[in-house]
Amino acid sequence: MTLTTLAVLVPLLPFLGAAGALLLGRTAPGFVRPLAVLPTATAFVLAVIVATRQGSGAATDAATRLTPTGSVPIDLALHLDGFSVLIAVLVGLVATCVQLYSTAYLRDDPRYASYSALVSLFTAAMSLVVYTGDLMVLLVGWEIMGICSYFLVGHYWETEVARTASLKAFLVTKLGDVPFLIGVFALAADAGTFRINGILTAATHGELAHPTVIGLLLLAGVAGKSAQFPLHTWLPDAMAGPTPVSALIHAATMVAAGIYLVARLLPVFEASAAVLAVLGAMAAVTMVGSGLAAFAQDDIKRVLAYSTIGQLGYMAGALAVGDRGAAVFHLLSHGAFKALLFLAAGVVIHAAGTNSLAAMSRMGDVGKRAPDAMWTMGIALAALAAIPPFSGFFSKESVLRAAEHASSGHAEGVPAAVGWLVLVAALVTAVLTAGYATRLFLLAFRGHGPAAPEAHAKEPAVMNAVLWVLAIPTLAFGAVSLVPSLLDLPTWFDGDELAPTLVTSILGVGLSLVGVIATYGAWQAMSARRRAPLGAVVTAEAAEAEPALTEAAALQTHEQVYGDVAAAHDPADPGRLLLGPLFGPASHGFHLDTVYSALFVRPVLAAAGLVRFLDREVVETYVRGAGGLPRLLGAAVRRAQTGNVQTYVSVLLAGSVILAVLVAVGA
Repeated sequence: MTLTTLAVLVPLLPFLGAAGALLLGRTAPGFVRPLAVLPTATAFVLAVIVATRQGSGAATDAATRLTPTGSVPIDLALHLDGFSVLIAVLVGLVATCVQLYSTAYLRDDPRYASYSALVSLFTAAMSLVVYTGDLMVLLVGWEIMGICSYFLVGHYWETEVARTASLKAFLVTKLGDVPFLIGVFALAADAGTFRINGILTAATHGELAHPTVIGLLLLAGVAGKSAQFPLHTWLPDAMAGPTPVSALIHAATMVAAGIYLVARLLPVFEASAAVLAVLGAMAAVTMVGSGLAAFAQDDIKRVLAYSTIGQLGYMAGALAVGDRGAAVFHLLSHGAFKALLFLAAGVVIHAAGTNSLAAMSRMGDVGKRAPDAMWTMGIALAALAAIPPFSGFFSKESVLRAAEHASSGHAEGVPAAVGWLVLVAALVTAVLTAGYATRLFLLAFRGHGPAAPEAHAKEPAVMNAVLWVLAIPTLAFGAVSLVPSLLDLPTWFDGDELAPTLVTSILGVGLSLVGVIATYGAWQAMSARRRAPLGAVVTAEAAEAEPALTEAAALQTHEQVYGDVAAAHDPADPGRLLLGPLFGPASHGFHLDTVYSALFVRPVLAAAGLVRFLDREVVETYVRGAGGLPRLLGAAVRRAQTGNVQTYVSVLLAGSVILAVLVAVGA
């Protein structure tokens, strides 16, 4: 079987699995689980074969003209290179793990058939985005992922939070997709083709007439899809969906699509220094802001959501300094450990007994109930914090290396200021990332919340098995990928060096250790304070605010406000001590939703209200008047039709007399 045929089967098989699950979900439910797992797993195996056969050689291209358009043609094009084949392997691996995991996690869900079909369709759409060589075909996969995310985030549509989150995710991403679509058409008009190879050739030779406008329009779509500032607010709320969906969206699909698009079209963005500056600023704000927000979240899935936003900021920062190899390296590494983090979080939530106990301050002894989740999540958190020798260390160091290289003015076409901006933001985020990763582990597995219910002590074996499968690339991918005899990623990409350097390694690891030590020290200090008699602690707190309060009154006030010792936020939360006054705003995402509501939502609603008033009270008044006048005249004429002949003769004579008088007066 040819390489192109195998590549075509990779998105086709999950699509057929999705169709089969939808058709047989009601009539033959026994086939749903095999249709969910087997096509996706087969597509993963085929993606591995395609990657092995393609290797680091010259790109493989194939195309068939879809239909004559009369202007810019649209082709069913295939483009296979080192970037695309490795990302396709990541998509297949994560999707297969999610489908296997979901067979146990959602085994009693009445809508499992539609859920699994949407996951398969999601996988097919992302594979299409990765393999296609035509922007219009890429746009099809891009939009299919958007509608799949809407349905999957709103899977528990009975709840208000899920309905709101799904609408928010759909509308915010569509807000970015509108300028993105305009940018795609403008790019094709400038380049004369939708084929990505032709577009890159035009960009390389300086044939794009409007690179800055096109780049900024495309960045709007990337910001929405990959949850970058200022269109990132949908991603934390999207945690209302099932946890395996979060793993799929955060690790291999949806948010990865925007980063992959910029990596594929990087020469287009490099054609304008202004676009690179905007991308760098967007990445810097995203990294630091999401790190602070993650430090203040109590819901374990929201911590991981803000973590994803920050790591995507790292990738965007690498692209801003012109190194797509570092960006995709971190994308691959992040995909493995972020999928592990979310699926481990699902096991923890499952062990806690209910999704409402996703609050870390309420987890208590869950680590004892779910030791596999505790150990594998510890591995993934170490990778997230970029602690060597875990994979996150190698990929994050490649980003730091690229930023340091650009800051010294050695990156062609990239302003040194952009390099400095990305480097400083990445180093600050390294401290924050290590800090909130440590905080998550301490609160979730060493916290003081109530014990988990006995009924949820034992977790399904398949869920734990998936965790250990994902732990393998989390442990080994970073080091193995840079060994020439094993994978040697630079030869699969642009040939740029990806190995860590001494300076960035010392800076990155040193700052990560600072974050770990500071957070652990703050936790110990807060725990010691928590172990003090509650009455003494609360009385001391109350005395600062109101010295006249007695201990009993202080205890009563504390109970009314906090409920119990382990209520809304654990008193031993190190984030409160380290962030200080920033904790409140950070816990609410710096109130960006409130700002957007004031700046955009309320004015739009007010404008809609004005339009409705004008339509109902002004336009309809004229319409009603236009119809009412003939109706009144008709009523008057109808009253005159009495059927009395004498009345008719009298009116006729009166009219004749009036006419005669008028004629006489006129003469």
